[in-house]
Amino acid sequence: MKKWILGILGVILTIILVLAIVVYINIKDRHPGYEVNIDIKATDSEADFKAGFAALPITPTIVDTWNDVNGNAKYREEDGDTYNDNNNNGKFDAFWIAGFSSERAANGVHDDVWARVAIFDDGNTKIAIVSLDAIGFMHDDVVDIRKQIPEDAGIDYVLISSTHTHESNDLLGIWGRPPFESGVNPESMSYVKSQTLKAILEANNNMRPAKLAYAQDLTGAEELVKDTREPQVKDAGIRLIQAIDTKNGSTLGVVVGWANHPETLWSKNLLISSDFPHYIREGIEKGLFNGDSLYKAGLGGTAVFFNGAVGGLMCPHPSLGIKSVFTDTVYNEPSFDKTRAVGYRVAELSLNALANPDTIIEKPTISLKAKTLNLTLDNPNFVLGAVIGLLDKGMTEWKKTRSEIAAFTIGPASFISVPGEIYPEIVNGGVIAVEGQDFKIDPIETPHLRKLMPGKYKFVIGLSNDEIGYIIPKSEWDFEPPYMFDPTGPYGEENSFGPETAPILYNEFVELLKGF
Repeated sequence: MKKWILGILGVILTIILVLAIVVYINIKDRHPGYEVNIDIKATDSEADFKAGFAALPITPTIVDTWNDVNGNAKYREEDGDTYNDNNNNGKFDAFWIAGFSSERAANGVHDDVWARVAIFDDGNTKIAIVSLDAIGFMHDDVVDIRKQIPEDAGIDYVLISSTHTHESNDLLGIWGRPPFESGVNPESMSYVKSQTLKAILEANNNMRPAKLAYAQDLTGAEELVKDTREPQVKDAGIRLIQAIDTKNGSTLGVVVGWANHPETLWSKNLLISSDFPHYIREGIEKGLFNGDSLYKAGLGGTAVFFNGAVGGLMCPHPSLGIKSVFTDTVYNEPSFDKTRAVGYRVAELSLNALANPDTIIEKPTISLKAKTLNLTLDNPNFVLGAVIGLLDKGMTEWKKTRSEIAAFTIGPASFISVPGEIYPEIVNGGVIAVEGQDFKIDPIETPHLRKLMPGKYKFVIGLSNDEIGYIIPKSEWDFEPPYMFDPTGPYGEENSFGPETAPILYNEFVELLKGF
């Protein structure tokens, strides 16, 4: 009897030990001691100002396809769904599309997804800003890429953001088959990192003497965004920087900043796509085409799109009609026609603004501040995801994870780098405190961040160097009933680190922006 009990105890202890080892491996710090603390002032230089651009695809190769018998866009064998084993290896090699619900396996590729890079060098400071067509990219993965960049590239800072497309393969982990299968394909993740590194180095090799043209349209794209959570505050302004080769006058590239969820195709789409950023970039580069007819010429070069304050939740919702650039047709239901209409409308506004830029500067200067933060994971779902390995997010200590913020200027343009989906009212003003809030407090995140940013052209880059989820004003935190507006409760809190995240980040940005 005693031997039997000891045997059972031994098995239990072994299981506990194995589980402890697995948990430790899942949450261990991926980059012990890693820290960023940069403060570079803008100074004049006798050297030419230079810019370089590059774009490389990070598109997964879809081999196996599947048959969705009930049309719910979820691969479930229990529903009768079957797969086509096109490589004859006896298993379904799925690429899970990130966004909306899990189990949405890709059935092909509509348009490539990209790693796109713009590098600027004023002779003293060189900064690379990267945009990935991904729903998000963890800070640990950003650091993996940074550590591979050779020192002789001379790049002082690398920022890697995500467009937040809801129509590309999962790079975070939570859109695979529940409950325990990560949606990340390891080979695909390695490919994304390799291609991103190559794109950075290619842009660095493409550096040319350049002048910068600045423009913005702060109102024209308002009707392309629906704010699905009160208060009604958007970040719908388009901000633009065009790099022009000073030797031959050609366009090297265009940086485009706008805020909207790239989810026009919605939840039933099974084709890999960058959603509307594809059409923004294509329209700016190649022009707007109505069939085979050129409607408006493009600028050439490489367009790099950066998303902004999309929290709260800014999106081209199916209830939002989008008018075609070419006709009076209005698209409501999710489709590639509607997606093109969104992208082309933004591209047209961008081309119109750059046709008469507000400012052209021959030798802008660069200033830069960046800082590592340790943020608390107050969301039990995020903690559980890390513990079981769905989220490949290391911890610096229990329930603490490394992240990063940055602020920089390039001439009269200022940028803040936000590691998640920040609510627009923190950026543009309008934080509220009304009956039903979980914390009986007045707004904390005031004055709004753009008021503190220098310069005329104020870019907010969201999902930058990390994806920590929604960054919600604490006075608007609304997880417990009674609710402020929606009787069933709002969407957002379940995908946030916690109610203290916004005040912490806000205060850190206030300090970071001092002295610019």
